[in-house]
Amino acid sequence: MDKIRNFCIIAHIDHGKSTLADRMLELTGTVDVRQMEAQVLDDMELEKERGITIKSHAIQMDYRYNGGNGDAAKPLNGVYTLNLIDTPDVDFSYEVSRSIAACEGAVLVVDATQGVQAQTISNLYMAIEHDLEIIPVLNKCDMDNAMPERVEDEIIDLLGCKREEILRCSAKTGEGVMEILDAIVERIPAPVGDPNAPLQCLVFDSVFNSFRGIIAYFKVVNGTMHSGDQVRFVNTGKEYDADEIGILKLDMSPRKEISAGNVGYIISGIKTSTEVKVGDTITHVARPCEKAIDGFEEAKPMVFAGVYPIESEDYEDLRASLEKLQLNDASLTFQPESSMALGFGFRCGFLGLLHMEIVQERLDREFNMDVITTVPNVSYNVYTKDGGMVEVHNPAGMPDLTEIDRIEEPYIRASVITTADYIGPIMTLCLGKRGELVKQEYISGNRMELLFDMPLGEIVIDFYDKLKSISKGYASFDWHMNGFRPSNLVKLDILLNGEQVDALSTLTHRDNAVDFGRRMCEKLKELLPRQQFDIAIQAAIGAKIIARETVKQVRKDVLAKCYGGDVSRKRKLLEKQKRGKKRMKQIGNVEVPQKAFLAVLKLD
Repeated sequence: MDKIRNFCIIAHIDHGKSTLADRMLELTGTVDVRQMEAQVLDDMELEKERGITIKSHAIQMDYRYNGGNGDAAKPLNGVYTLNLIDTPDVDFSYEVSRSIAACEGAVLVVDATQGVQAQTISNLYMAIEHDLEIIPVLNKCDMDNAMPERVEDEIIDLLGCKREEILRCSAKTGEGVMEILDAIVERIPAPVGDPNAPLQCLVFDSVFNSFRGIIAYFKVVNGTMHSGDQVRFVNTGKEYDADEIGILKLDMSPRKEISAGNVGYIISGIKTSTEVKVGDTITHVARPCEKAIDGFEEAKPMVFAGVYPIESEDYEDLRASLEKLQLNDASLTFQPESSMALGFGFRCGFLGLLHMEIVQERLDREFNMDVITTVPNVSYNVYTKDGGMVEVHNPAGMPDLTEIDRIEEPYIRASVITTADYIGPIMTLCLGKRGELVKQEYISGNRMELLFDMPLGEIVIDFYDKLKSISKGYASFDWHMNGFRPSNLVKLDILLNGEQVDALSTLTHRDNAVDFGRRMCEKLKELLPRQQFDIAIQAAIGAKIIARETVKQVRKDVLAKCYGGDVSRKRKLLEKQKRGKKRMKQIGNVEVPQKAFLAVLKLD
């Protein structure tokens, strides 16, 4: 176990995490030159395109260390097993926490041209909570606009480390990467654990293989697992045979046994993704461990949206596509729902907005599904007067107003890092979204971190885009959950000629309701085609109408043949037309075109 090092790489998007991993794999000879490509661990087309990590990966490298450090009795020289446990990006924070829990150290990568960003800080705090040894690394030092001294000051303020502990490198050219590998061996402690104790493994990821079923990745904390053992997943209570176990190189390589401190995979013919949960503990059936590893949580979706096929006959194909996608991504949840306007579809739960965008993109690319997604909303806890509690993900599921005691909405702790120039507009934006400023502090120079408590429902639609545009792309943003708080929420309905359109209902704060209702009515007035009768578009809270617009009827000029003459003849013709219009209105119904729904979703 002295020769094992388990580590992860922490970085903000685009700071060079995947490129650094590429260089490490190259220098340790894990990937030969023919197989080498950019972002070798990001195997999804979407990951390469966007430069983000969606699915975490793990890979084992063998590194010959000749540094000669360490005391005479225990020299460090020799071949070391380095397990790189990759961490995914911002929305997948629970998966990040499990990946970090499986490591003893972390390489903190900061871009020398940009400095410390929000996501770096949040993942760093998570690593410090798990007592990981941090190795600070300054990447992109070869670039003309690099500011190494200034960014080093930021890292020193953040970590309280010495300047000489910060390593400089360029992951693109490979310069300085050997020093990082040496530092991993020298500074990160070897894993602790007892190979003879009862088996205890932490599951930090799972992937789906269409031939072998679900493959779980785990770190052995205590004990030894042998091929063919009978194992139990503690939190789900399911038991399996370990058909194949092994370690993770670029491909899987089977082994007879994996003992404490090491990282590996297990294949046991599991068919459904819900049976393998990230953070679960694996143990032997015959000699189980006394307790599971701490920190297990069910992955909880935070953002909900309806996903509907554009053509109603594609409903079954959409169900099949979502089921296949769920095998790869266990945090996606869905259940059938129907809407008067959009037909049959599914209410899907996502971890966050990035996750939702990626699921939509993957449905399009991997399954060729064209879908419409309704306005994303969050889940509210509605407490009724009889003491019960209902979780509401959809405005249609709201209990009657008379039965509701109070509604609680989820709050987040948001961290925004920006230069001092943009503080005014950013504060205005956050306070306008019902945020409360918790604290603001300078990181270094004129860069500041602002902490806000905000309702999650307010940032779901367009917050991130606005933040980027008012700060000219400089501000970085990160958030984590911060409990539920009572809130004055109302259900806003849209009525067309007195008929409610369920797909346009939303839950919103009472202070924003009138403004939002008015804007919605104005938008619909532009988009609804004119009919032979007046269409009244109304926004209502319960029975109270708060906004109204009218789409005027199309009228034929019935007075064209009357020139001159008595006014009573004209009146008679107009009255006759009016009676006809009234009869039409009773039997006519208003079709809402598809583009009206899409426009309301993008309503700013």
